[in-house]
This record gives sequence, C-alpha cells and structure tokens, in this order.
Amino acid sequence: MFKTKKSCEQPKSHKQHLIQKLLYCTGEMEHFHMYMKDQTFLMQLLEWLLRGVSGVIMVNNPLSGALILTALSIASPWQALLGSLGLLSSTVMAILIREPQAEVSRGEHGYNGMLVALLIGVFSNAGDWYWWLLLPVCLAGAATTFVHSGIAAVLNKCDLPVSVFPFNTVLLLYLACIGTENPYYPSHPALPQGETLSVNSTQLNIPQLVQGAVLGVGQIYACDDLGSTLIILAAVLLFSPVLAFHSLLGSSLGVLAGLSVAVQQDVLYTGLAGFNGALGCMAVGQFLFTLSWRTHVFSIICAFLSSYANIALSNLLAHVELPASSWASTLTISLMILVNERSISTYSIAIGRNSSPEGPLHTPSQCAVANTDSSSV
Repeated sequence: MFKTKKSCEQPKSHKQHLIQKLLYCTGEMEHFHMYMKDQTFLMQLLEWLLRGVSGVIMVNNPLSGALILTALSIASPWQALLGSLGLLSSTVMAILIREPQAEVSRGEHGYNGMLVALLIGVFSNAGDWYWWLLLPVCLAGAATTFVHSGIAAVLNKCDLPVSVFPFNTVLLLYLACIGTENPYYPSHPALPQGETLSVNSTQLNIPQLVQGAVLGVGQIYACDDLGSTLIILAAVLLFSPVLAFHSLLGSSLGVLAGLSVAVQQDVLYTGLAGFNGALGCMAVGQFLFTLSWRTHVFSIICAFLSSYANIALSNLLAHVELPASSWASTLTISLMILVNERSISTYSIAIGRNSSPEGPLHTPSQCAVANTDSSSV
C-alpha cells in the first residue's frame, strides 16, 4: 500500500509562510466573510460597509474598502465623512426594508449611497463642514436603496446589472430640485467638457497628461488627489491585478478620446476625461465577463464609447446646469451587454458574481485539507 504524493505541501520557510498568509487578503476574502458570520451584528455591519466602499470601483474586498476610505480621508476628511454617511444610510435602509441578506453582505446596497453623497459634496457651493448638507446626504443615500429595489426587478429580467443607475438617478433629481441658487443648498453649475470656455492652449503638458490618466481612477470617487488615487489603485490591485490594469487602460483611453475632440485641458489633467472610460473598460474587461482576448477588445471599445458619450452628455446637460456624472459608462455597459449575443455571451458572468479573474487561491487551511486526501495503489 502506497500513498499518493501530497498535492499541496505546507510552506516550509518563513518567507513562504508569510506569502501564504498575504494571500488571505486578496480576492473576495471569502474566508474572512465566513468568519464574520459568527461575530456580533455591528462587526458584520462594518464588513458590509467596507465591501460597499470597494464596490464603487467594482471590487469586493473589505481590506480594499478600508484602504480606499483611508485614501478619501487623506484627500478630504469632509468628503470621507459625507461618503460614509451616504454608505451607512443606504445600507441601513436596505436592512430595514429586508433586502436579500446576501446582497447586503456584499455591499451591493452601499456603494450607490456613497457615490451620491460624495457628488453632493463635490457640487455643493457652501464649502467644507457645512453641516446642513448632512440631511440631503442621508436622505439621498437612503433613496438609492429604494431606486435600486425598484429597478432591479426590471433590469434583472433583461440580465442587466443595476450598477449605478440609482446613483445617477438620485443625483440628477437632487441637483435639478435644488438648482444652483438655492439659499440653503447652493451648488456649482455643471460645465461642458467639449466646449472651450477660454483660450485653450495647443501645447500639452505631457507629465500632467500622464497624471490625468492616473487620476481618472481616483475620479471614480470624485477624488483628484494623486497620492490618494495611488492608494485607491493599490486597493484595486489587492483585489485583482487584472482589474487594476483595465482601470488604468480605460482611463488612458478616455484621455485619448478627449484629446481627439480637443476637450478642455483641465478636464484632461484632472482625470475627468478618463473615469467613464475606466468604468467601461473594467466592467467589460473583467467585472461582467471572464477574461479573454475577445472581451479585452470589447473592453477597449467600451472605454472609447463611454468616453465619447460622456463628452456628448456633459455638453448637452450643461445647458440645464446638470452633470453627466457616470451616465455614459452606465448606458454604454448596458448596451454592450444587450448586443453580446453573438460575440461575448459565452463569457458572461452571472449577476452578483464579481470574483477576481485570477480565481480562488489556496490558503493554508485549504492545503491542510488537501494533504489529508490520499488513495491506495
């Protein structure tokens, strides 16, 4: 009688042991989620909130969420506070109206609330620490949960993700309601991207252009601070290197799209030209479809379409002083899903599954289980 060779050996060196431990922090951290199920409700809620923070950028990792929240706090503590309140109000509302616990635990009812809170703060003309702004932030965050619940029944029938439809809808309604001269909640008017408001120099600053491509990832959180953006990129990299690559690729393509139609240079340098391209590229390149050369090509197409659509929508909506936000990428991604029947439908990922393309990694506990399996010859 002989036993087969062990399929997965225990790490022998300290370095191997450390690397194996670090793998716990990658991907969805499913083992951590299972551990938290036995903890108190407040601890579970904290995990759900952190996953909601990372869900803004299509990541499902509580450690990534903690890194992103730290980055936002460094860039602007006021914005971090607003985003946290929007996140909390939308998540608590989902619990109160008894949304599926699996969705709540993945943070799916949190990221829309956080986004709308961040953008309310960005468009506010009252400055930081204007405490009256907390009221619309909490109400708007809770409203995204109702919108999410309502449109999910319709979109899921078409195999379309709810995505950030609630955020875009609630933000548009809020800004249209208060206007730009509201005495209690004054806001900045949205400016067009494609129309030249002043003399636009034909000379480009290449380092700032490269920086703008990186900042496009941070602008997903309405953050234009380079250091904070690098932390956000690190958080995405922790979850999935492939997703991090597609975020930078999509943002760079958005900058190229902006250059091709001569948008304002401030839009290029601050990352506003790239964030819709980053969202489109990430969604098609990894989030909604498995990685392949075909989906990679479609992700590039989606990045360009999202960027051009964003320029067009910003020029159109600016006439009524409203922002295009992320309508361009949201609508383009939905279009890409609807027309994929003959192209990339075989690569589709079921709605609600956003695991990293690298696949599950062995953890020390998994290795131990594998070592116990043996067969006789």
